[in-house]
Amino acid sequence: MNKLTHLDDKGAAHMVDVGGKAVTSREAVAAGHIRMSADALNAIRDGSVAKGDVFAVARVAGIQAAKKTSELIPLCHPLPLSRVAIDLTLTENGVAATATAATDGRTGVEMEALTAASVALLTIYDMAKAVDKGMVIEDIRLLSKRGGKSGDWTAA
Repeated sequence: MNKLTHLDDKGAAHMVDVGGKAVTSREAVAAGHIRMSADALNAIRDGSVAKGDVFAVARVAGIQAAKKTSELIPLCHPLPLSRVAIDLTLTENGVAATATAATDGRTGVEMEALTAASVALLTIYDMAKAVDKGMVIEDIRLLSKRGGKSGDWTAA
């Protein structure tokens, strides 16, 4: 089993020292889905959600969340993000969110992409909860990462 890098020799949590790592171009893509009723899906599709443009607000929320990841996840490094993109797509029973985060840095942007996708979906829930409080956020996961010492990775 790999040693957990966020634990020191005594098992205490600590922030990993990345100071000696090379600065490289890094990118991560994460995705998730929110399942909802036909009424909620139609309201989003038709632009009739009372709070406004669901996709526009969810995109901005996802981008902002990526920028704030180190404030939310205790051991994440603050990163100078060069790009964050949120793609939202209507599906048969909800909305799929895909978030891409990129940086030139010493550590990866997986957490930023995952946070962006999660918060975009949470925002969709918030915007449409008056129509459907039973929506389910599901399948949040890393799809791929590029760059860094460990190289490229793609989900199966």
